[in-house]
Amino acid sequence: MSARLPIKDTIGMALGALSSNRLRSALTMLGIVIGNASVITLVGVGKGAQNLAEGQLSTLGANVLFVVPGNNDTRRRGIETPKTLVLEDANAILEQVPSVGRVAPQITLSETVRARDLSATATVSGITPEFLAVRRFDMAQGRFFSDADLQGARNVAVLGPDLAARLLPGGYPIGKEVRIRNQSFQVVGIMASKGAFLGQNQDDAAYVPLSTMVSRLSGRDPTFGTSLSFVSVEAKDEKSVSAAKFQISNLLRLRHKILREDDFAVRSQKDALSIVGTITGGLTLMLGAIGAISLLVGGIGIMNIMLVSVSERTQEIGLRKAVGARSNDVLLQFLVEALVVSSLGGLVGSLIGLGAVLAVAALTPLPAAIGLASVASTVALSGSIGLFFGVVPARRAAQLDPIVALRRL
Repeated sequence: MSARLPIKDTIGMALGALSSNRLRSALTMLGIVIGNASVITLVGVGKGAQNLAEGQLSTLGANVLFVVPGNNDTRRRGIETPKTLVLEDANAILEQVPSVGRVAPQITLSETVRARDLSATATVSGITPEFLAVRRFDMAQGRFFSDADLQGARNVAVLGPDLAARLLPGGYPIGKEVRIRNQSFQVVGIMASKGAFLGQNQDDAAYVPLSTMVSRLSGRDPTFGTSLSFVSVEAKDEKSVSAAKFQISNLLRLRHKILREDDFAVRSQKDALSIVGTITGGLTLMLGAIGAISLLVGGIGIMNIMLVSVSERTQEIGLRKAVGARSNDVLLQFLVEALVVSSLGGLVGSLIGLGAVLAVAALTPLPAAIGLASVASTVALSGSIGLFFGVVPARRAAQLDPIVALRRL
């Protein structure tokens, strides 16, 4: 009975076989390299999208709630925003909900803003002085609206930095005039940069007092009153968020005389993070699955090339078995070859994928990132795929009859 070949010798023979056919080994490895690089890159991009959305939501503050008109179904079906939230609702929330600290009602329109011979389409929002504190905005130049501006419905405006740069390039913008719907507004302040929020550039916007918005731009509906786009609500502290959400919902149900389905929605930062996490998590999973298909194709390539290799090395296998090698030794050698090709390909592909993730993070606003655990899992997966698809060629090599193989010499 022949002795088992030491594992060290088996590994040495496997590496020798791979090095003697370097071009074939490299081409076999290429599918795994592409698959691993795809998985790492796509998962990193998906994670970056999740980080970006979560980062933007975190700037809202943990104790901020948004009250929006219409429920999810009506907002999804409707072309226009439902007019089910009015200024009186915002005032009632401030006065009657004990867990609420500040309330900032808002009306938002898309308008053309002009300054001399320059114009730009931007978001124009009618807001109150509480907006700065509730939404955590800061001023870069000038001042924000005062209670006197709100009560007097003055034609004053605060611009986002991007809009100010487009309409009032160079010089000092404070005190200059812009026009919205043929109404002249004096620029009294410039917001500090806030960045994008869920795809909308908050720096490319104009802000006017809410009373001015109603009297000069949006108007007051004779049926509904002063309809709001949404209301930003600041709970007294983070622990009061759940209570505030419950109390606001009950108050609006009473005010709107709702018996069945709500005509409003109250959303917290936690709710938004949950929704965004679900969406971006699904996106990351889908991108990872697309990359995994490349890994699967690479594994099929390993099996195909190794079947060819078995066919070409029939004489070598027959000679080894004739001088005492056991079937398990031959099986192990081909499995080692498959494992080395797939693992090395996985390592190279992962390095390429990490480089791509770093490039995306450096060259785009997307904070693409991926953890070492994900990289290690991908390399381990590629090695497992190599072993799985290497079994069939290895078994075929191990089952060769040495007498039949030697006849081909």
